[in-house]
Amino acid sequence: MQKLSLLFTKDTLQWASGKGSGYQEKFFYKNEEKPENYISQALQDTLQFIKTPKLEIISALNHFALTPYGFDQHEMGFQLISYNAPVDENNEELMLAINKKHHVQFYYTMPKEIYKIIKSSGIPSSFNFSGEKFLSSLSFRSQGEQFHINLYENQAEFFAIKDGKILLYNNLDSDSEVDFLYFIMFSVSKLGFNLAQLQFLIYGEVDYNDTFMGELQKFSRNVKVIQKNIKNKNNFILQ
Repeated sequence: MQKLSLLFTKDTLQWASGKGSGYQEKFFYKNEEKPENYISQALQDTLQFIKTPKLEIISALNHFALTPYGFDQHEMGFQLISYNAPVDENNEELMLAINKKHHVQFYYTMPKEIYKIIKSSGIPSSFNFSGEKFLSSLSFRSQGEQFHINLYENQAEFFAIKDGKILLYNNLDSDSEVDFLYFIMFSVSKLGFNLAQLQFLIYGEVDYNDTFMGELQKFSRNVKVIQKNIKNKNNFILQ
């Protein structure tokens, strides 16, 4: 049996399992017509009917804070996250993801209801933040400026890199691909990057975000797709 990988984004659950011809995936999206507990119920059903020896849980929910590796004032985790997004300590579980190679760590939260369903399943589980897993897969140039952008359906995250060092990580959920473009270009401007020399390296749901891709290519000739998701074949962040 293969491990089961679970990805949580805003109002969505996606799972993937297996490799090659044995690869399987499924996507659950809560819209206005679905009940409030749609995602938690989809999770319960998935864990009940799919047999797996291990769970890998990845949260891309934009409740996070980035700190230097070694920061140990964990009681401040919720406060740090609150600078980026409102938090509800009674209904969110505080988590920590560490990346020693790049000397950073992420505080992030999972909905407690989701966390309890996973823990009560009794299946061995590992939790991670999407930003940390994304960062672990990247290679940086020692010189120059780069934006590494991971696209989801209705969400995007990026790392801004200069001379091999992380200057910024951010994460946005939106129904508008134009918002993603503004999100990226505003950050480019604030960091003072040279747009003519800046590399944009793209991952994830490239085809789904074709409007964003087309508009970004109007601003820059240095846009390169590194790895894109192919439906029912592979998912970049879940592999």
